[in-house]
Amino acid sequence: MNETSKNLNLFSIQLLEWYHLKGRFLPWRENIAPYPVWLAEIMLQQTTVATVKDYYARFLEKFPKIQDLAAADEEDVLHLWQGLGYYSRARNLHKCAQNIVCERGGVFPNTEKELLTLPGIGPYTAAAIAAIAFKEPATVVDGNVERIISRLYRIEEKLPKSRPLIKERAQALTSSSTPDHYAQAIMDLGATICTPKSPKCDVCPVSGFCQAYKEGDMLDYPKKKPKKAKPHKTGILYIFEDAQGNLYKEKRPEKGLLANLWQFPSTGWEQEQLPEELEQLLYDHEAADIGTYSHVFTHFKLTFDVKHIKLADTMPWDYENKPIPTLMKKALTLLKNNLH
Repeated sequence: MNETSKNLNLFSIQLLEWYHLKGRFLPWRENIAPYPVWLAEIMLQQTTVATVKDYYARFLEKFPKIQDLAAADEEDVLHLWQGLGYYSRARNLHKCAQNIVCERGGVFPNTEKELLTLPGIGPYTAAAIAAIAFKEPATVVDGNVERIISRLYRIEEKLPKSRPLIKERAQALTSSSTPDHYAQAIMDLGATICTPKSPKCDVCPVSGFCQAYKEGDMLDYPKKKPKKAKPHKTGILYIFEDAQGNLYKEKRPEKGLLANLWQFPSTGWEQEQLPEELEQLLYDHEAADIGTYSHVFTHFKLTFDVKHIKLADTMPWDYENKPIPTLMKKALTLLKNNLH
């Protein structure tokens, strides 16, 4: 074994020793099986561990087996997903479950390559499932790992161009004997020690390998291109309430932003006018301004002026248990605060 191989091996040894002593207790680590591992990894995409824990428990209670999830109505899945955001994940979760049950006899593919063919599973998620659930020596590379590797080697090239080099360096470090523990260990290192703004280098188990730590410029890595300012869209959101307290909602299109979810009607950011029947209700009733709120999407910021229209009549509106996104829940909170 040459000197480079020895150093790489020592890195993984020290990281794994730290993980066995200091690794996080997470509910999806209690049952290392493909279904719960996959469920957790999908939920954890662009979402914090603290947020995911309760959703993970509720999903497993409602859908204890992948067959239960596959048999569910998509709207029930979306309803349970409310608040997690990035709803395409929920739709792909449902499609993936149906694919595995209907086309694969309920058996998960056990290789990174095969996992990549499933709906909603990208390179990081495929590697994580392959490593953790099937002990395949797959290399996980997410934002945490990109930061760790960039600091370890002081990689000067900016993201995203540096990703091929980061992947190559990360593969060289991956433990082939215990890839499941190694994948979770390097995730924990990035989440708890090698953090973006306040890295805890004094307690890092692998700081001796880190070139950025030696130079004292950890916060300069990874190198990134300056972020572009997000466009700011504005609109008016209308909450129509009938005499029984029922609120009018409409279903969004099957594709695109917040697909298949339910919303209060709005104008100014997607469409210029309300449907004709709502325009008439608006014309016949007084609209009260109840406030303004903003919501940040991945690619833009949206600000709504909210109007409440209270009707004297009872309308045939029954939208109980329809899944609505956080964007609309904010409007409900605003309405509640104005009524009490």
